[in-house]
Amino acid sequence: MSPEDALVIAKKHRLDLVEVAPTAKPPVCRILEFGKYKYELSKNKKNKDKSGGKRIKEAKFRPRIEKHDYETKLRRAEKFLHQGFKLKLTMMMRGRELEHVDIGFERLRQAVQDLSGVGRPDDALKRSGRFITVNLSPLPKNQRILKFNTVAEVEIEDDDHDDSEEDLEEEEVEPIDGDEDSEDQTAPESQEADKAKD
Repeated sequence: MSPEDALVIAKKHRLDLVEVAPTAKPPVCRILEFGKYKYELSKNKKNKDKSGGKRIKEAKFRPRIEKHDYETKLRRAEKFLHQGFKLKLTMMMRGRELEHVDIGFERLRQAVQDLSGVGRPDDALKRSGRFITVNLSPLPKNQRILKFNTVAEVEIEDDDHDDSEEDLEEEEVEPIDGDEDSEDQTAPESQEADKAKD
């Protein structure tokens, strides 16, 4: 349709002719109310800004964590904070560990102190049932001091292995052609169908 014909139709219905995809070949136009269109665009942009917020990463500890495991978790936590993510530190306790909550609080305070070079706590440590939690926010970039990582280690982007794990799970679920178990499962159904036909 030519632009002149589209403009005549738009004026006839008291609407506007709006070019929505100028880079497409040929450019795409719509007949609509321009004010409403602008409002919807701004509304969508605000929703994207809200949903595009930073995710919160989490590091979980146990009261009886060994030194090497503790340092490994802090190394990951420090990396998250240095990359600008918020971090939630969680101390999980169970059984007799709940009798010595003070040990859990002390371990978590130590973790907050060890991460003080890259982040600061948003609030005090909170106990909720068998968990003690605290949220950390990253310091401004020029104030961050790494303790457990080097700058080169932190700058390397961490690949998400979640996708590959999902792919593996999907492969396990898919039936394999020529599998004897799958034939045995379908055979009784086909036998019942044959009996019903007779």
